[in-house]
Amino acid sequence: MRVAVDAHQIGQHLTGNEVYVRSLLNAFAQVDAESEFIAYVSVSDARSWIPSRFRMRPVSPNPFVRLGYDLTAKLREDRPDLIHVQYTAPLNCPTPIVVSVHDVSFLEHPEYFTRARALQLRLTVRRTVRRAARILTGTEFSRRSICRAYGLQPSQVEVIPNAASPFFRPLHIDNALDAVRKRFQLPAPYVLCVGDLQPRKNQIGLIRAFSELVRAFPQLRHRLVLAGKDTWFSSKVREAVRASGMPDRIRLLGFVTDEELLHLYNAAEIFVFPSLYEGFGLPVLEAMACGRAVACANTSAMPEVADGAAILFDPHSVADMTRAIADLLRDPELRVRMERLGQQRCATFNWQDTARRTLAVYARVAEQQRQMAPVGAHSATLSR
Repeated sequence: MRVAVDAHQIGQHLTGNEVYVRSLLNAFAQVDAESEFIAYVSVSDARSWIPSRFRMRPVSPNPFVRLGYDLTAKLREDRPDLIHVQYTAPLNCPTPIVVSVHDVSFLEHPEYFTRARALQLRLTVRRTVRRAARILTGTEFSRRSICRAYGLQPSQVEVIPNAASPFFRPLHIDNALDAVRKRFQLPAPYVLCVGDLQPRKNQIGLIRAFSELVRAFPQLRHRLVLAGKDTWFSSKVREAVRASGMPDRIRLLGFVTDEELLHLYNAAEIFVFPSLYEGFGLPVLEAMACGRAVACANTSAMPEVADGAAILFDPHSVADMTRAIADLLRDPELRVRMERLGQQRCATFNWQDTARRTLAVYARVAEQQRQMAPVGAHSATLSR
C-alpha cells in the first residue's frame, strides 16, 4: 500500500494539528514495515520529525498554491492509493481522501475565529467531507458534531482516539524545577495552562479565576503560567493580565518547544485546561502523562477524554473554576489521588494503537478503490 500524508503542518508551530501528524507518522514507522509512505512537507527541516525510510516531498507553504495546484500535481506524479489530510483536501484531488476532522468549532462557534478563517473552513471542510472516502475523528463527541453538521450517519465517521506522546513522562521534580528556572526564570509553585492564545482556550476566564483565587486565599504563593503561541487574540489576553491587579504573578511564555513543555508540565503544581470547546483536548493527557493533577472544563469532548480522572468545572463560571483550582491546591490528598488516576487514564491511550486502526481504514479505502477501478487501471496499480 502506498500512502500519502499531507504533513505541511510539521515545523510550522501549528500545535495540535502538527502534533497529530508527527505522532501518527512516527507510529506508522513502528507498526508497519511494508507500506510505502510519502510525506508532503512545507519546511526544509521537517526531516528531523519524519521517519528516515519515509519519502519526503516539498510542497508550497502558501495554502492557495499548495491546495490549488502543488499537492494535486505531486499526487498525479506519485500515484498513491490514498491521501490523508486534516480538514482540507487539495482541489481536483486525483486520489481517494481520508480526512481527519478533529472538531467543527468553526461551525458551532464561529466567534472563536476571525471571520475570514471561519468562512474558509466552512467552505473547504464541507467540500472535503463530501468527497472523502472516510472521515476520522478522535472522540464520540466530535463524531456526533460532525454528523449533525454535515448530515452524516455515525457509520460514516470513524472514531480513533489520539494519545499523549511517549515523550511526555514523569521526570525527577528537582531536574524539572531547575530546567524551568534556568530557561524561564520561573520559580515554583505555579499553575500551568497550555494552549494558543485564542478565544476558545478561555485564558481570560482563567486569569479572572486566578485573581479571585489569590484574593480568597492570600496565603497561596502560586503564579499562573500560560504557555501558548501568540495569535490575533493575544492583545486581549495581555489586557486581561494587566487588568487582573496582579500582573507580576501571571506569566505568558509564548510558543514553547516539546522539551520546554515537558519540563513545564513536570514542574507545575497542577494543570488547568479551561477551554470552552475541544474536539479532543490533548494537553489533558499530556499533563496526566507527566503525573500532574488536572482540572478541566466540563464541556465538549473533555469529560470523555478525562473520564473521571480530572476535576471538572464550568468554564463559563469564574467561581466554579476558582473552586476547582482551590480544591486541588489546598487538598494534598485529593491532588495525589488525581495524579494517580490521571496516569492510569492516559495509559489507556496509545499512538501505536491509533496508527494500527488508522492503517486498517487505509487498507479498506485502498481495497475499495481497487475493486472500483477498471481492469487496466487495476493491473497498472499492481505493477507499480
